[in-house]
Amino acid sequence: MANHSQFGFQDASSPIMEELVEFHDHALMVALAICSLVLYLLALMLMEKLSSNTVDAQEVELIWTILPAIVLILLALPSLQILYMMDEIDEPDLTLKAIGHQWYWSYEYTDFKDLSFDSYMIPTTELPLGHFRLLEVDHRVVVPMESPIRIIVTAGDVLHSWAIPTLGVKTDAIPGRLNQTSFITTRPGIFYGQCSEICGANHSYMPIVVESTPLTYFENWSSLLSS
Repeated sequence: MANHSQFGFQDASSPIMEELVEFHDHALMVALAICSLVLYLLALMLMEKLSSNTVDAQEVELIWTILPAIVLILLALPSLQILYMMDEIDEPDLTLKAIGHQWYWSYEYTDFKDLSFDSYMIPTTELPLGHFRLLEVDHRVVVPMESPIRIIVTAGDVLHSWAIPTLGVKTDAIPGRLNQTSFITTRPGIFYGQCSEICGANHSYMPIVVESTPLTYFENWSSLLSS
């Protein structure tokens, strides 16, 4: 999870987030190259005397017309690729339904007969030692590691948003509508998120916690809860 002195992204825990971080670095290097070129040209114009060569320079005009088009293509192609990857859902191993309420989340494992629960934030006065304030919940979402997970998101009252930054997932929860997305956790761990849509007075008090575990642990956990 993020810390107070962190300037970059959280460590990626899914293939989509890894692609997003790489695209961010790629776009940042393009912006750095553009800024460096503009600063160099400004400094050159300030230090050099103007000459007649700057009055009519069709080659320069041609270059500064083509270069922006090339830069846009270099940014658009990887961006579109990531958008298609984020929208693709191919034969998930597990389907999870998340329902946003004021101000907690309800979860249903639709592949199991009777596996559902509500997830509330643990108040600060009841928080165990070593747990994160305003981020820990009484029931975590447990998913198997390295398995495609489809999550269906909706809301029961107002707009919410189910977001886990380290997984690269953010989906709006809209009353009367089902939105879906997917993710794959590449390593075991506990990943924190929060509702990312202003949904009322206690908007900041409905965190999301996803626990990625080996398949055997998930099977034991699901059998205990569904029995």
